[in-house]
Amino acid sequence: MRLTWAQPEDLLPHELVQARVEGKSVDAVAERWQQAGGTMTPEVSGAGTDPAMAALRPLARQLLDELDEQPAAIDAAEPETWNDIVATLTPAAVRPVPTDLRDRVHGAWAGRAAGCLLGKPVEKIPRQGIEEILRATDRWPLNDWFTAQGLPAEVNERWPWNKRSAPTSLAENIDGMPEDDDLNYPLLALTLLEAKGREFTTEDVAQLWLDALPAGRSFTAERAAYRNILDARPVPQTATHHNPFREWIGALIRTDVFGWVSPGDVLTAAHLAYEDARLSHTRNGVYGAMWAAALGAAALTAGTVAEALDDAGTIVPPQSRLAEAIAFGRALGADGDISEDGVRGALDALHAKYGELHWVHTLNNAAVIAYALQVGRGDFAASISIAVTAGWDTDSAGATVGAVVGAVRGFEGIESRWTSPLRNTIATSLPGGDQQISRLVERTLALISPAH
Repeated sequence: MRLTWAQPEDLLPHELVQARVEGKSVDAVAERWQQAGGTMTPEVSGAGTDPAMAALRPLARQLLDELDEQPAAIDAAEPETWNDIVATLTPAAVRPVPTDLRDRVHGAWAGRAAGCLLGKPVEKIPRQGIEEILRATDRWPLNDWFTAQGLPAEVNERWPWNKRSAPTSLAENIDGMPEDDDLNYPLLALTLLEAKGREFTTEDVAQLWLDALPAGRSFTAERAAYRNILDARPVPQTATHHNPFREWIGALIRTDVFGWVSPGDVLTAAHLAYEDARLSHTRNGVYGAMWAAALGAAALTAGTVAEALDDAGTIVPPQSRLAEAIAFGRALGADGDISEDGVRGALDALHAKYGELHWVHTLNNAAVIAYALQVGRGDFAASISIAVTAGWDTDSAGATVGAVVGAVRGFEGIESRWTSPLRNTIATSLPGGDQQISRLVERTLALISPAH
């Protein structure tokens, strides 16, 4: 059996990349691994079924331990603790809550679901494959749901759909929002706040995962952290022990709700996200979660998407790599337009700068999110379509972008062709079964304190 994101021989190549970023000494470890026959490309190695690679598992575990024991280089530009992070910030003032808050929260939930659903069938497919599929089905540039109707067999073979997602996320099959981790985690955050309030701890998050999150529906950093929780490792070791994914996008997709219950208050939203994210992530992985929560808070009170980006950006450490990625994406969007040539040129620039990163890293996807939001200028269809055609974490980027634009525009401002297929329903693998979006809106509003 291949247990993806957990086998030491798969983790080590990713850890060598992450450890090098953190200033650790990795060359000797890498040499020992390669001399023993270890691969540096785990996701295509078939390591879980290759006896030769499986035989290297004890060595991989030993080398992971050695890298874990090395301290990361301390960089004041990318602090770890909340107090040190806040010391680098000048967060935006708390904005007044608008009179259309209910419609905006509704737009946030529905927008997140629609953006996620648009990206689901092409998750893991690169840019060129997405474009070829769309051209073959006469849907390029993207401005509608994907379809398999009319797709030539050779194109389908060359760029296979996400097998788990395609049956329920193509235009001809959509009947509500199918289960997805990008919606599971916001549902968990809602449950967490209802059970523990705003004073929840990271340990409370861990307990909720054990109680409600199926282990098989956790991925990358979350799966590593889940294993560490079961191994009784304390926070913050849950985020660092044998977890090379600690700066990937997993925490960013978990935190919108912390913003939605803190409208206009980006710092409070970011603090809630920090407590959640530190269970599984460090540095830019945590900052990404803080930024997503701040975007959620800002979008509920902002007049424009650009204003939401401005306010949310104030909670990202200004000298961090995430701040640089966001600025890069926003600059491309500010200077560009949504024409086919304009988008192609900007995506070329994004891939030239961040193309060496894994497709679910925080930095490349944050740059795409910032670009799509900036260049989309509040156009829902254009914004989520650009986020998806970028070709990295398509459903996650689409979800975050859809939530922000949906919150700024409100539910009534989103075209019904994006919301009607949702059938007011989000499926989930969490306890309780399918959820009505309208009910989630009411639960979210009930958590907003009078101060907001």
